Amino acid sequence: MNRKVRTMIVVLFVILMASTNIVFASNTIEERNHSTEITRWQFMWDQSHGEVTKNISGIPPLGTWTWCDSNQMIEDTDHQSDTVWLKFRLPPIDSTDSAILIDKIYAKDISIFLDNEKIYEDNRSHTYDANRILLPVKPQDAGKELVMRVHSERGRMGMAEQIIVGNYHTLLNMFVKDNLIDIIFGSSIIFIAVVMLICTFFLRREQMSDWLSLAIVLLSIGTLIITYSPYLYTHYGEYGEVYTTLFDIALLTFFPGLTYIFETMIGNGYRGFISKFRKFQMMYSLLCLAVMVINILLNNSLYSVYYVVSVTILGILIIIQGFILLVHAAYYAIKGNKDAIIMATGFAIFSSVVIAEFIWFYSQHGNYEIFLWKWGVIGFVIALIVLLGRKFALNHRRVVEYSKELERFNNELQRSEKMDIISELAASVAHEVRNPLQVTRGFLQLLEEKSQEKEKGYLQLALEELDRASNIITDFLTFAKPGLEQITLLDISEEFKHVEGILLPLANFEGGTVYTNIPPGLMIHGNSSKFKQALINMIKNSIEALVQEGHIRIWAYQEEGQVVVHIRDNGEGMDPEEIRRLGEPYYSKKTKGTGLGLMVTFRIIEAMEGNVIFNSEKGVGTEAIIRFPAAYHDE
Repeated sequence: MNRKVRTMIVVLFVILMASTNIVFASNTIEERNHSTEITRWQFMWDQSHGEVTKNISGIPPLGTWTWCDSNQMIEDTDHQSDTVWLKFRLPPIDSTDSAILIDKIYAKDISIFLDNEKIYEDNRSHTYDANRILLPVKPQDAGKELVMRVHSERGRMGMAEQIIVGNYHTLLNMFVKDNLIDIIFGSSIIFIAVVMLICTFFLRREQMSDWLSLAIVLLSIGTLIITYSPYLYTHYGEYGEVYTTLFDIALLTFFPGLTYIFETMIGNGYRGFISKFRKFQMMYSLLCLAVMVINILLNNSLYSVYYVVSVTILGILIIIQGFILLVHAAYYAIKGNKDAIIMATGFAIFSSVVIAEFIWFYSQHGNYEIFLWKWGVIGFVIALIVLLGRKFALNHRRVVEYSKELERFNNELQRSEKMDIISELAASVAHEVRNPLQVTRGFLQLLEEKSQEKEKGYLQLALEELDRASNIITDFLTFAKPGLEQITLLDISEEFKHVEGILLPLANFEGGTVYTNIPPGLMIHGNSSKFKQALINMIKNSIEALVQEGHIRIWAYQEEGQVVVHIRDNGEGMDPEEIRRLGEPYYSKKTKGTGLGLMVTFRIIEAMEGNVIFNSEKGVGTEAIIRFPAAYHDE
């Protein structure tokens, strides 16, 4: 899947989530406009600690009723009590098909009475204390008092939203749909994480850690979103303990996993600080898990201790982590790390929301329901996926480059082995072959002097072939031992003057023109005769490659401690395969070529610590670029 497709999928996902939320929100606003809202009620502290019966008509007043607005939370600051009574009077009810929606009320145990009779009761065994309640009412209930007894163990209780009275089906629609987007969003992220976990089995070992860590983090995020949503506790509250346990496990997994992703994909921080902080987080998460298990086994008797460890202290650590990762992401981004820029962008969105919400949470003494972090997660998840995709693409490119380098080294190794074999053969055979050839040539010359004219032509042809064989043997010897014992300081401008004197007549004979631009003072170390031999072979090949009236340009200069010589012609040119085979023994484009000339040339240049590169295009020409280490007059 290419980058454009991945980007399109991510954009469509975000648009889908945003549009779904907008539709839900618009429907909710429209439905609220046709309902009546109750924004004020009364509360009274209950210090009797008595049990609630089905009828409260006989319960005497326990204190003074106090008015409270919907934006006020009831906190147990002045009373040693964890129970409070709430009451309000129902407004006029027009339809027989009506209901009352209490959108958010904080309590562990709730009992609701209408006309002194209990009509609703919920006693929770888990610690999640946000409730949503929908109760049907009748027109004859108008003007009656609805009384609630609310018990909490978290120090916060009461209603945090307006109370809505309206059509039953309309409020039921709101009751069912509200917070459903959390389930959809969380399930989508969990689905992605599960797919990634399945794909883990098909990855290479070096890719598995990054992929698996991201999958676990996404799984934790999805679980956090779903198990934090009031939807499950409202409609499937009997599994509340499971939800809260999964939420805590996901939370304790997510933050160390997030730090690990940062550590592996961006860096381990200043003096390894990120790595050290991640290890501390892991130890603290294990501590929280241990306290959680003990609290469950003791039936929540250690809840106050567990709340301090897993909410108060952990929340502070989350704020600290947000600042640490954000600062380090900015640090790496400033240093030019592109992965850090992506990470910093996504994490800045996420951490800014999380830090702001947690600061507000503590400023409100825990009386605030954190919910904006779910939307900050979107930017962060996208950044993580893009980051992982970029890393995989980079690893793929590195593998391809490594494969190319491996192929090049393999070719070089094969070529080196060929050269070594030829060198050994040349050294062992050449001398032995040259001596009989010289003897044979001498006798043929004597026969030529005494032969008739008709026989002289045959003898002359035999002498030419013997000379050609001798030249090939000389090339073998030169390759086997380039003969650079006499190393001197060479001015390539002076050397080229001798080369021009030899090759200009050949170029003119072929109808070509040679242009040279070699300034004096370009010095190298080498053997003069071998240097000339190498250049003569190179330029001679260019002359022979010319088509009709061609030209050859030769220029040189010094660059970064090297003397660079260019030889460019506009001859017939070569394709990549032909360039690759240059220097192979017995590979030549000439009719009677042996390929030994270029092979010897390469060996001479190599012996002088130089290198040569060919650039060529069929029908355009060829350019040879030769580089030698530069030398200086005072050496």
